[in-house]
Amino acid sequence: MAGVRIGVIGIGGMGMKHAEDIAASAQMSLGFVCDADLARAEEGAARFSTRAFSDYREALGSGAADAVIVATPHYFHPPIAIEAMGRGIHVLVEKPVAVHAADARSMNETYEAARRKYPGLVFAAMFMLRTYGYWKKIQELVHGGELGRLTRATWIITDWFRTQYYYDTGGWRATWKGEGGGVLLNQCPHNLDLYQWIVGMPQKVHGFASFGKYHEIEVEDEVTAYFEHANGMIGHFITTTAESPGTNRLEIVGEKGKLVFEDGAITLYMNRRSMLDAIKHEQIAFMKVESWKTQVPFTHHGEPGHRHLIENFAAAIEGREELIVPATEGIHSVALANAILQSQFLGRAVDIPIDEAGYRNMLEELARKSTFVKRKVEASGPADMNASFHA
Repeated sequence: MAGVRIGVIGIGGMGMKHAEDIAASAQMSLGFVCDADLARAEEGAARFSTRAFSDYREALGSGAADAVIVATPHYFHPPIAIEAMGRGIHVLVEKPVAVHAADARSMNETYEAARRKYPGLVFAAMFMLRTYGYWKKIQELVHGGELGRLTRATWIITDWFRTQYYYDTGGWRATWKGEGGGVLLNQCPHNLDLYQWIVGMPQKVHGFASFGKYHEIEVEDEVTAYFEHANGMIGHFITTTAESPGTNRLEIVGEKGKLVFEDGAITLYMNRRSMLDAIKHEQIAFMKVESWKTQVPFTHHGEPGHRHLIENFAAAIEGREELIVPATEGIHSVALANAILQSQFLGRAVDIPIDEAGYRNMLEELARKSTFVKRKVEASGPADMNASFHA
């Protein structure tokens, strides 16, 4: 078997795709596939000529892999990752790294402890949008000071449209017990990760969420959030799974201009001078700072996406590349999602860092008291992603 041996735990839609990417790469090999549905695991194993397991502990103890990708439903990311790292096995975990920040912190603490015993241990997260040229360019521009002091960031990300059928055919989706949230935990971890990666974490979060507003689900399907940052910058985050055609528009405003990302294009509006300086010193009542508009070029270095991150994961294990997305950073997007819902439930703004134990307890109480019953519909299309996996 060539290269780094990687096992995949959770062989649903994404897990199967990851197995395909590993099998197609010359720098890694598929050590095993694991799913609580043994028939599914055996089907995957036969397809890729590898080993099948139905118990992840048995799979981790088999010696068949140097590393694992955890592609199970969200609640199982922490226990599997923690078990693997404790054995010195490298981990690439799907988004979100955890359902709540308390679990994400436990994962980070386990990693820090484990790498004292296994110095080369690699812990990565599947935030593949960071590999796309336009997001890398936007992050580079903002961190390079192109916009100067930031004053506003607004992201309308409403092109996550999902039907009732999508929720009905996913046994674990859209329940407090099965998924731990809705659009914030399933669709938007990527966007929340990019938000904090580009402009940083806010200090305070005001969250407004609607639960089952457009779908027969018990979790959030429409969200508006207002962020307050330490430097005075404000942020807006608007999302839903009920809008079609939807919008994906990010605006970042700074004293030196404005950046707009929409339809795969980056547009930069640059001021000739700082607007904050003009506010303080201009002796004219009505004016606009002179500015110009330009399209910003960007390049995708290699093929961006899931496979790119998996190959980077393998290269980092072998010491050939720096890790693109350290999973220790995954706690930030989880904390943002938690803060938005915690704010909604408490009816007030919450501070970052959030009360992690308080949110975990609130989530456990929601799951315990839930009387929601999902409609059962047989899927006629691709198999539900990891619907059968359990610990």
